[in-house]
Amino acid sequence: MSTGQDLDLHREVRRGSRRAFLGRGAGGLGAAALASLLAEAGIARPSTRAATGGRHRNPTAKSVIHLFMSGGPSHVDLFDPKPALNKNDGQPIPASVIEGIHFAQINRITDRPNLKGSPFRFTRHPRCGTAVSELLPHTAQVVDRMAVVRSLHSDSFNHDPAVSFMQSGDVRFGRPSMGAWLSYGLGHENRDLPAYVVLTSGKKVQPLLANYWGSGFLPSRHQGVRFRSSGDPVLHVSNPPGIDRQRRRQHLDLLRFLNEKHHDIHRDPEIEARIEQFELAYRMQMSVPELTDLRTEPKGILEEYGAKPVGDGSFASSCLLARRLVERGVRFVQIFHMGWDSHSNLESEHRRQCSGIDRPTAALLRDLERRGLLDETLVIWGGEFGRTPVLEGRSPSKGWGRDHHPHGFTMWLAGGGIRPGITYGETDEFGFHADKHRVHVHDFHATALRCLGIDHEKLVYRTRGRDFRLTDIAGEVVDGILA
Repeated sequence: MSTGQDLDLHREVRRGSRRAFLGRGAGGLGAAALASLLAEAGIARPSTRAATGGRHRNPTAKSVIHLFMSGGPSHVDLFDPKPALNKNDGQPIPASVIEGIHFAQINRITDRPNLKGSPFRFTRHPRCGTAVSELLPHTAQVVDRMAVVRSLHSDSFNHDPAVSFMQSGDVRFGRPSMGAWLSYGLGHENRDLPAYVVLTSGKKVQPLLANYWGSGFLPSRHQGVRFRSSGDPVLHVSNPPGIDRQRRRQHLDLLRFLNEKHHDIHRDPEIEARIEQFELAYRMQMSVPELTDLRTEPKGILEEYGAKPVGDGSFASSCLLARRLVERGVRFVQIFHMGWDSHSNLESEHRRQCSGIDRPTAALLRDLERRGLLDETLVIWGGEFGRTPVLEGRSPSKGWGRDHHPHGFTMWLAGGGIRPGITYGETDEFGFHADKHRVHVHDFHATALRCLGIDHEKLVYRTRGRDFRLTDIAGEVVDGILA
C-alpha cells in the first residue's frame, strides 16, 4: 500500500514535474532537453554535437550500413584473384614473403606454409572490369556501384582484438565503437529510434561481445542497441502483464523526477543518459513493432532480398531491416554476420556463407538506389581481416582451410560519396601483403567519417587527461575512393 508521502510524490510528478524539469537552470537537464527540442526544429544543434562542432565539412552521407563479416572472409577467393597464386599452388611460399610473420594457427616449422590457389573462377563486370568470384554472382552484378579496396591491413591476427580494432580503432576493449562515435558527433535524426542499431545473423563460431558496439568512455546513450531475431526485438521493450501504457508513463514520470533530483546533487552525466534511455525506450514501444513488421513490405521486395515476412534472424531479413532503419533516420546500422572463420573445409564453408549473403547484399544496394537512399547511405562490407593465401593443413577429413590474415585483405564501400566501379590498391602477386596504396584501419575510419562530414582529427572526447578519437593519433582520408 502506498504511503501518504508516496501519494504526494506521485501528485507532484503528475502536476508539475515536466514544467519543473524544463524550467531548471542552464546547466541542468532542462537546458539539455530544450536544446534537443530546438535541434529537432532546426533551430540549434543538439548537445551531442557541441563537443565536436557537429559536421566539419559538407557530408556526402547521412547514414551508414556496415555489413560486418565476422570471422574473416577470404579475399583471394572472393575479390582479389591471383594468377601467380594459382600457378604456384602447392609450392612453398618464398621465405622473404613471410619473414617476421606470425600466424594464428599455422606452425611455420611443422606445417611448412605452401601456397594455396583459389578453386573458384572469377569473372569481370562488363562495364567497370572489377573481378568477382563465382561464389557471389548477385554481388558481381552490382559491383559497378562499389569501390573495392584490395589493400587493407590491420594490427592483429586474432579475432577479438582484430574485431575490436576494426570497430573502435583500438585492440583493447573499452573504447567507443565507430557507431558510438557517430552518435556522439552527429546525434539522432529520429527521436523514436536509437542512433545506432546492431543486428546479428549467421552461424555463431566466435563469441559476439557487447564491447564491439559499446560506447566505451562516451556516455552510455551512444552505445549500439541490439535488435534480437526472435521474441521482442529489444529486450523488455514490451510492458509486463498488468501494466498498460498509461501506467508505464506514470512510472517513467516518477523515475525521471527521482533521477532529476539525484542529478541535482551529483551532476553525473550518466544520470542524464539514463533519463534519455528510459524515454527512448518508451517511444520505441510504439516505433519498433511497426519497424520490424516485414509483412508491410511488398511481396516483390521480400522475394528480391530472399526474406520472409516474419523476421527469422537471417542476413536477408537483417538487410531489409537495415534499409527500413536508415529510411527512418537511424544513423548507423551494423549487421554482424558470423561464420567466416574457415580454418578447415573452406571450400564448402565459403560456399555456404556466400549463398546466405550474396542475394540480400545485391538487393540492398538496388533497393537503396531505387529509393534515392544510396547517395546518402554509406554501405561497407568486410571482416576484421582476410585469410592466408597459404594452406592451413589440418586433418584430411576436415579439408583444407586458410588462417587469419591481417597483412593484406579486401573491403568494399558503396554509396554516400564513394567513387563507384573502381578497385583501389593491390596486394602482392600471392595476395599476401598490401603492396600498393596501402589502407590501414585508421585510414578506413578517417574516410568513413569524411563521408559523413566529420574531420577525424576533430571528433574528440577528453578523458583521463587527454583527447581521444576514433583514429587515435593516425589515419589519413583515402581520397582515391571518394567521388
